[in-house]
Order: sequence, then C-alpha cells, then structure tokens
Amino acid sequence: MKIFYLFLFVTVGFLTGSKLSFKEDDAISTIEMERINSRIIDLKNMINIDHKYNQKIAFLIDMKVPSGKNRFFVYDLEKNVIIDQGLVAHGSGSETGIKGMLKFSNMPNSNCTALGRYAVGKTYRGIFGKAYRLAGLEESNNNALKRAIVLHSYSAVPLEEQDYYISNSHGCPMVNEQFFKRIEKIIDGSKSNILMDIYY
Repeated sequence: MKIFYLFLFVTVGFLTGSKLSFKEDDAISTIEMERINSRIIDLKNMINIDHKYNQKIAFLIDMKVPSGKNRFFVYDLEKNVIIDQGLVAHGSGSETGIKGMLKFSNMPNSNCTALGRYAVGKTYRGIFGKAYRLAGLEESNNNALKRAIVLHSYSAVPLEEQDYYISNSHGCPMVNEQFFKRIEKIIDGSKSNILMDIYY
C-alpha cells in the first residue's frame, strides 16, 4: 500500500510540475505578443534594407513590462518565435516615483534607459566582467557609446520572475548572470551584429 501512495505522490508531482512549466512557457500576454510582433515587422524591414545585421536573431526589451517580470526576449526571426526570455533592469534615472511609469533619456549622466534600436557590438571586460558595447542607431539613443551603455550581467539581478521590482542600473540593460551566459553564446556565435530594440 505504501508503494501505491508513493507512486501516486510521484505521479501527481510529475503532472503538476508539467503544468507549471507549461504556464511559465505560456507567460507572455497577448498584448505583449502584439507589441513584439509590431516591433519585429520594423526590425525585419531594417534588416532587409541593411544586410549587415544578423538575419536570424533579434533581442527585444519591452519597458512596459515591470522589471520583476521577463521582458528581455530573444526572438528567432526565421521561425517567428521567442526562444528565450529573462529579467532586465532599467536605469535608476528612469524612475518617476509613479508605479509602472518610466521616463527615458539619451543625455549623459541621466542614468536613464534610452529607447530605440541598438547594434550589439564588441565585447570587453569591465567592472561587471564581460560586457557588450551597444551602438545606438537612432536619435533617441545615439549617445550610447559616449554614455558607456552596455549589455552586462549583475549578481543582484534574479534569474526567476519576482512579484517586486528588481535593482536598477545606470542606464544599461543589465541581466542575470545565468541568462547572460545563454545570450552570450548567441552573440559570440554570430558573425554579424545582432539588433536590440528597447521600446515602451
């Protein structure tokens, strides 16, 4: 009888675990997906005009999503599907004091996130370890190199989604260390610059 209950417990646990993982995979809302799709159309048009950018992968960051929820999306441009996602911090200067409302700036020393498309550039080692330089491709973010806005990891950024806001950066898209390792493989394996689109 004990064996039966043990089997039942393991089976229920397995099935429950399966449901939970399905929910996590299905966590992107319809509104978020619509926003992603509208950005992807513009990114594909840009890539079709200028072939120097990676035609297979793009990064999207939706700043409308709270920082405690996954809002950094790795998008497969060929299969039209999100293949990975994670948490990403925004700049401390983007805080307005009103929950859910952010402001953005391209100005040096603003500590703000700047919206727009970026080209993920060369790697270097900084105070947070390995990082990637970001070249702003629009008027809204063309000071990125001057401001030292880079893609990097930080130990204080959690891996899993939270019900509260995560720590802020000085304007950089700052991610979890494990998530960084996953996107690092994609960036290092790319022969052309990957586009990153930060939008609100």
